[in-house]
Amino acid sequence: MAMDLKEIESFIKEAMPDAKVEIQDLAGDGNHYSATVTSSQFSGKSKIEQHKMVYNSLKGRMGNELHALAIKTKES
Repeated sequence: MAMDLKEIESFIKEAMPDAKVEIQDLAGDGNHYSATVTSSQFSGKSKIEQHKMVYNSLKGRMGNELHALAIKTKES
């Protein structure tokens, strides 16, 4: 079962309460999303560490309920 963008946003904000999250459904199929996440928690972390933080916030749903997520991270 696919995730909707509100669910994705909710999981990210649960892990990073200060995050500003912008999500787009890239294909209109509920399976391919793009997320831009801005958080102060990214400060001092590499892009790889930042992306892992976002993936970890999804609690194992990446590759299961969520097929594809392109991530862009920014420090606030």
